[in-house]
Amino acid sequence: MSTAVVLFTQDLRLHDNPALHAARTSADQVVPLFVLDPAVAAAGFAAPNRQAFLADCLADLDASLRRIGSRLTVRHGDPAEQVAQVAAAHGAATVHAAAGVSAFATRRERALRRALGERLHLHEGALTVVPPGRVTPAGRDHYAVFTPYHRAWRQAPRRPVLPAPRTLATPDGPPGEALPAAPAATSPGLPPGGESAARRLLRRWDPADYDRHHDDLAADATSRLSPYLHFGCLSAGELAHRTARHDTPGAEAFVRQLAWRDFHHQVLAARPDAAHADYRPRPGHWHQDEDELQAWREGRTGYPIVDAGLRQLAHEGWMHNRTRLLTASFLTKTLRLDWRAGAAHFLSLLVDGDVADNQLNWQWVAGTGTDTRPNRVLNPLRQAARYDPDGTYVRRWIPELAHLPAPAVHHPWTLPTPPAGYPAPLVPPTALAARMPAATGG
Repeated sequence: MSTAVVLFTQDLRLHDNPALHAARTSADQVVPLFVLDPAVAAAGFAAPNRQAFLADCLADLDASLRRIGSRLTVRHGDPAEQVAQVAAAHGAATVHAAAGVSAFATRRERALRRALGERLHLHEGALTVVPPGRVTPAGRDHYAVFTPYHRAWRQAPRRPVLPAPRTLATPDGPPGEALPAAPAATSPGLPPGGESAARRLLRRWDPADYDRHHDDLAADATSRLSPYLHFGCLSAGELAHRTARHDTPGAEAFVRQLAWRDFHHQVLAARPDAAHADYRPRPGHWHQDEDELQAWREGRTGYPIVDAGLRQLAHEGWMHNRTRLLTASFLTKTLRLDWRAGAAHFLSLLVDGDVADNQLNWQWVAGTGTDTRPNRVLNPLRQAARYDPDGTYVRRWIPELAHLPAPAVHHPWTLPTPPAGYPAPLVPPTALAARMPAATGG
């Protein structure tokens, strides 16, 4: 009987999984494998929130595999060494895995290739809708501006959505290690991890009004699917396919967000150093102020809409996209602190802490990335009036201000008696304009 190994990485699912599908169709038996790589922690990516979510994902994946006659083998160590050992133990002729994007994933794939040679088969389109490099402008290896990329992305061919296997034969062999236990997560409000939770959320998700309500902070009308996309509990390709069938402005707006995700992945694939270096350098632009940075991290800037977003992040390991943008703008454009400090804080807490999306969104806001208006600024007071006019979002996350009505809740410093326990603004409101570049935005 022929045997294949499928190495799960950021594709922790049975539905629409190209690597799993190829392994099952190419061999009589399949060994599902996940390797806990200590280099993840060494690189600083093993945030407690993501480790807790990962433990849920692996337990759910193992349970799903057992329902179809298989099981998940877990190993700890260098992926290339562990995969080679498992393949040898089972006499596997092929190893299948999803092709990655980041520099970390690329290094892992090079090591796997050295260990396995032609037995390794990497599958594109497992982590994104359109694989990085599939669409490129004439004479360049990637798109640097989203709008032309989006036009090309919409026309790019898509692979079909693949069904989940109903059965999966797995050979007996050396037992793997126990599934990892969830560490004590930093954030008390984490969502459950795993494909089962992802598909329950997907069944409830209705994008019909997404275009009208996704920026409404109080409504909380986003999909909240990003953690499941990051860990591959849900396929971006399947999500795009299912959403596009709705054929509504809301569905179109949501699919556009998936295109933004793909856009950042193709930038990072072509420019892996953008994970830590300015995509478009601004020499001498940043200054250092540890007190201001710590106040920002703790959600104590004195600007309620900024602080509410950072407190949501601390509690849930997730933050609304609109507040991700405005908190990043406040740090980089108002406080003029380095985007890398903000990106590191986000990665320390975000369950969906994806290097491509996190780092390149931060660079976009900071003016060092792909934004064609690098001096764009999101004024926190205008943002609050526009996206939280009744103050509901702020009151939800800042108990010190929960008794205040709108609009006072957004500028409590104007009250005769400022609320006890809430700080004065780091930057006086009258000085906001002076701290901002000349070209400002709403």
